[in-house]
Amino acid sequence: MTDKVRKRAAGDRVGRMTSPSEEPRHAVPYGTPDAPRIAVRGEAHLEVDPEIARIGITVSARGTDRHGALSDLTRRNTTALDLVKTYGDAVEKLETGAFSITPELTKRGRGERVRAYHGRVHITAELTDFTALGELTTRLADLDLTRIDGPSWVLRPDSPAYRRARQQAVREAVQRAREYAEALGTTLAALVELADIGAENAHPYGVARANSMRTMAFDAAESAEAPPLDLEPERQHVYAQVNARFTMAPPAL
Repeated sequence: MTDKVRKRAAGDRVGRMTSPSEEPRHAVPYGTPDAPRIAVRGEAHLEVDPEIARIGITVSARGTDRHGALSDLTRRNTTALDLVKTYGDAVEKLETGAFSITPELTKRGRGERVRAYHGRVHITAELTDFTALGELTTRLADLDLTRIDGPSWVLRPDSPAYRRARQQAVREAVQRAREYAEALGTTLAALVELADIGAENAHPYGVARANSMRTMAFDAAESAEAPPLDLEPERQHVYAQVNARFTMAPPAL
């Protein structure tokens, strides 16, 4: 094949590719008179009981000697962990977070002189048995130099409440679209699009507020045994929203 023949063949292929009659047709974005579209939003709001209670435990120690402060901190940390573990299956998760030993320098005089050492260990516990929660928090607060924060009430990431909310939002969208179609004297034909508008948020569905209990830190040897706290679980609010587009049969206007 000569160069002239090759160029002619290549030109024919380019012409066929760019022919206006063969360009792909784009779908009409807003429907047509023969297939009108309806765009609606479906929403759901559920109020459910929490599934997990989370408490923060901070164990502290202070001493003029580093070794002594560390020994006290280790002992108190072990005591707190052992106490939480006695509740068995009521405790779903027990984790140790930050640990620190910090020297406190004197404010006067020259040089770096250490006045005392401060030690802290942060522990997080998650409970599913709310009956045991009040007793455990009270007993923990009775330990030496122990601070309790919480509880914060939450749902599990895979809680069935999220699924119920999503399904209810979809049903609400379909019902709303049907009502619009009925107002025009027609019916829905097909679903064109269903978009979860909450998917762009960091926490699309669950909304849980963390209520902090009173901070308690005192010496158990100087106090009588405190009665268990009566803690009422905080109801959780679950939201879901969807955007939906439908086509409908042409109404007789």
